[in-house]
Amino acid sequence: RKSTILDDLAVMPWWCSPLAAAAAYFVIALVVPALLPTDRPTFSGIADALSTLAPIAAAVLLLPMPFALVRSFKIGRRVATTTKVADMQALSWKEFEELVAEVYRRWGYHVRENSRGGPDGGGDVVCVKDGRLHLVQCKHWRAQKVGVNVVRELFGVMTAERATSATVLTSGIFTQEAKNFAHGKPIDLIEGAQLQCMLEIAQKKEAVRSPAGTRSEKTDGDLC
Repeated sequence: RKSTILDDLAVMPWWCSPLAAAAAYFVIALVVPALLPTDRPTFSGIADALSTLAPIAAAVLLLPMPFALVRSFKIGRRVATTTKVADMQALSWKEFEELVAEVYRRWGYHVRENSRGGPDGGGDVVCVKDGRLHLVQCKHWRAQKVGVNVVRELFGVMTAERATSATVLTSGIFTQEAKNFAHGKPIDLIEGAQLQCMLEIAQKKEAVRSPAGTRSEKTDGDLC
């Protein structure tokens, strides 16, 4: 299922809904009618219809706001209470993605999450910082190792999207073949222990170096 604007607003910060509603009202009620000719009855009727439509469109765009507020509260609590790798492995795939997205927000990124209704439905988390695009793929595999195919596919997407860098995160571990492929490329492979360290730093809200600046050959100690 393709995401709609309401889906996107539901996973954005709560204040995006009132901003979108205000912008929609301004454009529909004021900007578009001002561009229509006033000397024809047909266009006059369209302007009247737009004046009626504007508050309805604004009200619809406000609908995701309470859901975004509740979601933000839940994610904040999840970040505060997730302290071990075992806690991450107990999360659902969607909760895991939300956790990762919030970590990147606290690292200073502008984040867009996957709002579609299924795991691995494309770029899970898209991050932008200082004009640079960074792609994040979440692999919530509890018992398996993440293999080289996942890393190879993300590298292809990164190239196609012209992203500066990319990261694959898992609560488990990566195969040696995956690590060998990522070596020397702008791809981070972050395993459970490293992700736990990132989470601890995010919880403290410390000003730290971007995780995208840590290459895949770094160790846990280098990352933290």
